[in-house]
Amino acid sequence: MTNDTGPAKAGHHVPYKKSTAREYFESICIAVILALFVRTFVVQAFKIPTGSMEKNLLIGDHLLVNKFAYAPAVTRLEEMLLPIDPIRRGDIVVFKYPEDPERDFIKRVIGLPGETVELKNKKVYIDGKPLDEPYVQFLVPPDEEGALDFDVRVQYGPVTVPSGHYFMMGDNRDNSQDSRYWGFLPRDYVKGRALFVYFSFGEDGGGLPGLLGGIRWSRILHQIH
Repeated sequence: MTNDTGPAKAGHHVPYKKSTAREYFESICIAVILALFVRTFVVQAFKIPTGSMEKNLLIGDHLLVNKFAYAPAVTRLEEMLLPIDPIRRGDIVVFKYPEDPERDFIKRVIGLPGETVELKNKKVYIDGKPLDEPYVQFLVPPDEEGALDFDVRVQYGPVTVPSGHYFMMGDNRDNSQDSRYWGFLPRDYVKGRALFVYFSFGEDGGGLPGLLGGIRWSRILHQIH
């Protein structure tokens, strides 16, 4: 007589099933890794601390910055497949401040490599041609102020932007610490392009009671140009 109470036949496996706790743990780990990847390589949050980009960007605006937009492509295939753009005039970018790389600045790209930049009575000229800048504001309009040779807010240059560098300026021209003061921005100091305002808080908020009173509701999801 055979004993059929022995071990299971060879090749018969009991299916493995993860515990609920382990599934939750793995999901959390994946979420954390993805969040760190996005935070490190794709987007960065940035808060506007000064009025140098008014009226386009206000003190208290919180932005998302696309760090991937200007990432260098290693191969030609990456250039074709990945959403990587060249730095263009008019782009608003976040970068490491050349005089203190631990600090982040945000300005607009005005002069590209190889171009000649000059200010005449606060008007920007690129290679001798006036630049159309509808986004600019002045504390004192150009036609109300004399041409002061010693004031870089009024007269500047001409200077030629070196290869691999950019000339940066704030939209609030009379109140901006930019390339007129600290020179050209190296390409490898650029961190990313500003995308949109995801939150904004200031004294000119919506007027609601309590903490909600300072929220600028109309600026949330405001796209940056």
